[in-house]
Order: sequence, then structure tokens, then C-alpha cells
Amino acid sequence: MHSPLFSPFELRGLTLKNRLVVSPMCQYISENGSANDWHLYHLGNFSIGGFGLVMTEATNVNAVGKITHKCATLCTDENEAALKRVIDFNKKFGVAAQGLQLAHAGRKGSTQPPALGGQSLSSGEGAWETVAPSAIPYAAGWHTPRALTKPEIKALYDDFTASVRRAERVGYDLIEMHAGHGYLTHQFLSPLSNQRDDEYGGSLNNRMRFALELFEVMRAAWPKDKPMGARLSTCDWVDGGWTVDESVELARELKALGCDYIDVSSGGLHPAQVVPLAPGYHTKIAQRIRKEADIPVMVVGLIADHDLANRIVESGQADFICMGRGAMWDPRFPWHAAEELGAEASYPARSTPCLPKLRPQLFSHRQEVTA
Repeated sequence: MHSPLFSPFELRGLTLKNRLVVSPMCQYISENGSANDWHLYHLGNFSIGGFGLVMTEATNVNAVGKITHKCATLCTDENEAALKRVIDFNKKFGVAAQGLQLAHAGRKGSTQPPALGGQSLSSGEGAWETVAPSAIPYAAGWHTPRALTKPEIKALYDDFTASVRRAERVGYDLIEMHAGHGYLTHQFLSPLSNQRDDEYGGSLNNRMRFALELFEVMRAAWPKDKPMGARLSTCDWVDGGWTVDESVELARELKALGCDYIDVSSGGLHPAQVVPLAPGYHTKIAQRIRKEADIPVMVVGLIADHDLANRIVESGQADFICMGRGAMWDPRFPWHAAEELGAEASYPARSTPCLPKLRPQLFSHRQEVTA
């Protein structure tokens, strides 16, 4: 049986084996920004499990850009070597393409990990000065960030470019600019967090300037035959914030600069947000961006059912399904979905003994039911 979920898709010189993507998931366990044995297990598990693309967590381009002390960075030789060990393993033993999301937390940095409350660090906990488009804290009781100067903005572009080049040396197949979830690039986009009176604030074109300039320099540093996308928080879910209409316009502009896909998410910028959580709650937004900006889209948001995932791709609402916690719950989701949908999943050579067709006695009840 043909299953759209298990059809290949080409992005520049990269062919993804299916439409299932593991979303970037912050692990809050890096050591001086570097990956360790947990990352080898965490990302390796998904890479073996049949996903088309596995994304490494939001990885920050400098130490100030971290969310917590334990967040990942790719700005030192040690960071690069540790990450290369993980990606080399995934490519040797896994079946998935490898992607990296590059980020900067902006005003949402210098915090505790979510499991410890996620609030701003005190000076005794090693707090650092955060930066943002404007000196507006994320919430009451949070650090007030320092507004970035224009020379500092240009220096940030250099930091991102340096991390892009490190990502190429590590061996990544794809990179993604993080412009969502309330972090720095999203902060420039939203009028709730960007109240600058220079060319980086005010009008939509000005608020998009940072994201577009940043994408352009990243794209120029990344090989032409390798794809690059952007994750957007497509709406703030707060009156007066960033909107879906603006996301469509940004997607068009990013495509013109060589963006290969938009990863559709939302929220994260303001604590007053009211998000209409439900399985696949971003699909209508994704479909609109896909159609109006004429660009492939990934969609994330409580999609953990193979039938729903297949219908989303089949109906043209999105080209890829991104899974976060659902993938953690079932790191072999592609194998299980393919079995239910009558499709073919990808298996590493060492995992083929577990194929259902090689164990007909165990799966004979399914044959009886479907006969």
C-alpha cells in the first residue's frame, strides 16, 4: 500500500527517506556546551529508529546565547569535537539524515532548566547579562536584557556564521535557523519584544530585517547543495503580537534568500499567550504558509498518531511531520507506523532481525485480522 508518510522528499542535494522528523529538543545536560554520552544515546536512538531526519537540539552560537548553564553551544573546538563524535556514530549506524538548529536565547537566557522552575538565575547561581532587541524583560521578576547595538548585531552574524562552518565540519546534512519560541530572532520579529526606533524596529520590514540578514549570511556560509530552513513561531497567541499574516510574508522573503522549508510552530514569546492545544493544532497555519509562500513546510504539535500524520501529508497540509515528546515516547515510531500503514520503513542492518516479516508467528494475528 502506498503511504505518503513514507514517500521520499528532495531538498536540494539531500533526499529524505520519509516525512518523519525528530524535532530539536533541548536536553539541558551539555557540559560546557558540549555533547556527551547522553546525546550519543538520545540522538542515536532516533537515528536508528527509521526517521527521515533527526534534528539536534537548539545549539547556541555563543555562551551568552544559552538558555541555561547546561545548554548546547557550537562555538569552541571542544564543542565541535564532541558533536562530531555523536554525528559520526549516527551516520555510521543509523539511517536518518542529520540536522542542526542554530539559536540564541536573547532575553530568555540565564535561567534555570525547566525541571527546576525555569526562572531567571540569581547572581549566586551564575547569572549572566542577557541581550535582546529592546530592554524589555520576558516577564515580571526576570532579568532586564540590554538592548543590542548595531555593531553587536553584526558581531552576532559572525558568531552564527562561525557555527555554520563548524556544523559543516561536523558533517551535518541540513541546518535550521531558530526564529521561534521567544528566542532572539523571534524577539526581533514581534512588536511585543521589539520596540527599537532604528532600522531594526517599527515596521514589519524593519522587524524582519534581523531574521533576513541573519539567514542570508548563514546561507552564504553553508554549502549550496545542502538544505537550510527556518523554524518560525508563526503566531504569538497574544493581542498585538506577531501574526500568521506576517509569518506568510516572512516565509516568502526567506524563500527568496534560499530557504528550503519552514518549520511551523508557535508561541513562546510572552507569558500571557493562550495556545489552543490539540493534536495537529498547527496544521491549518502550515497549510496556509505552504500554499501562500509556495514553500515546503514541516509541522509540529501533538502529532503522535500514524493515521493523523499520514492524513496531514496526504491532504497537503504539510510536507513533513515533526515529533518531539512523541518520538521520545516511541523512538521506533516509523517502524510501527509503517507496519500499520502497510509501508516500508528504513532499518539499520543490525536491526533487521526484528522485522515483522521475519517473525511471522508473532505477527500472525495481524495477518488473520487483515485477511
